[in-house]
Amino acid sequence: MDMKLHHYAYEDFTIGLELPLGPKEVTAEEIVAFAGEFDPQPFHLDEAAGKASILGGLAASGWHTICMLMRMMCDAYITGSTSQGAPGVDFVKWKKPVLAGDTLSGRTRVLDRRVSRSKPDLGFVTVHHELFNQNGESVCEAQHVAMFLLRDPQGLVKEAAR
Repeated sequence: MDMKLHHYAYEDFTIGLELPLGPKEVTAEEIVAFAGEFDPQPFHLDEAAGKASILGGLAASGWHTICMLMRMMCDAYITGSTSQGAPGVDFVKWKKPVLAGDTLSGRTRVLDRRVSRSKPDLGFVTVHHELFNQNGESVCEAQHVAMFLLRDPQGLVKEAAR
């Protein structure tokens, strides 16, 4: 299946489906730019301050990491889909610093899904995301419920009863 051309709808998100994310090279310039705007802590703005911190180098803000994850999700399956957003995030775990020069890749895995009882053309898809650096080390995990319109609401009437 060509991820770039497929227009995802609820029906496509079968439990167990894994979608690849990335790769995304993380540059010092983008770390500093994001931090300057949104998270101006010294270890996100200055290489020396980053090296002197427990992070070990110029490190991306955790929120920057989540924004990069969001972009990778859009590139992999959200853009052109029937996405209706998300009602929230279950959890985010920053497991290891993302440093300038790292290359991130990852996966989204479908854990569960259900059709809305009140809106039978809307489905809820529980997804788990994990990002890895170029050494295969897990740097971030997140989980949330995403909302997607159904391509064929009549085709999944039985699932709505769950």
